[in-house]
Amino acid sequence: MQSAFITFNSSRIHYSYAGHGPKMLLCLHGYGESEENFHFLDLYLEKDYQLIAIDLPFHGKTKWKEGLQCTVSDLITIINTIRIERSITASSYTLIGFSMGGRLALSLLQETPDSIEKVVLLAPDGLSVNFWYWLSTQTFIGNRLFRLTMLHAGWFKMLLNIGNTLKIVNPSVYKFTKHYIDDKQVRSDLYARWTCMRKFKPELTIIKTMIVRYHIPVTLIYGEYDKIIRYEHGEKFRYGIEPFCTLQVIASGHQVLHEKNVAAIANALH
Repeated sequence: MQSAFITFNSSRIHYSYAGHGPKMLLCLHGYGESEENFHFLDLYLEKDYQLIAIDLPFHGKTKWKEGLQCTVSDLITIINTIRIERSITASSYTLIGFSMGGRLALSLLQETPDSIEKVVLLAPDGLSVNFWYWLSTQTFIGNRLFRLTMLHAGWFKMLLNIGNTLKIVNPSVYKFTKHYIDDKQVRSDLYARWTCMRKFKPELTIIKTMIVRYHIPVTLIYGEYDKIIRYEHGEKFRYGIEPFCTLQVIASGHQVLHEKNVAAIANALH
């Protein structure tokens, strides 16, 4: 895939593009990842799609200068600017989102359902409310405490280690959380990224209504061994919209977006 940039207000947005198919595929990566995680899809989809993969704020090569806030409207403007830049004239496009990118994809579906042809969500965030994420990003006091903890994480690491010792914290969750707490720069990135993306709050009742009204096919793909985002959330979301929403559980952990799973991903996109 080839690399390119666009300007958005004071920011410089990086994205990659490839393929020469008649349809557009917009790719939204997960937390701490980048557009590069989608590059392998080019080998399998180049005849079907024009692939566009964006580096989200505070990720990859994007230089975000709009403060700690990105809105759905901002993302829509960025997407439309890229479509003009790449001379993509199709009136609708397909969305694929992994983890955090799934929450963004759901928000786009909610706001612009008439522009969405199909949606593929890989272990998506956004189908359930994580209490700690809500507290850290949606409340003033919680966000101040979140910032303080990211600056001075000693007390939180102590509680996490106690929870692990007492076996009240899932080992996978412990390992995942510890990775984001031990390093000062990683903690700083976590605060900036979570806070920046706090406006992406999909309302599932509205989204399900839009899926039915606009006949939008949605495919949910989960990892059987994923301890971070469980497929049960997808089953609950799918209830009532079964003719439009399919769910598949594959032999994977949370990292569903991987070339070893390309058969399932490509099949959902064809």
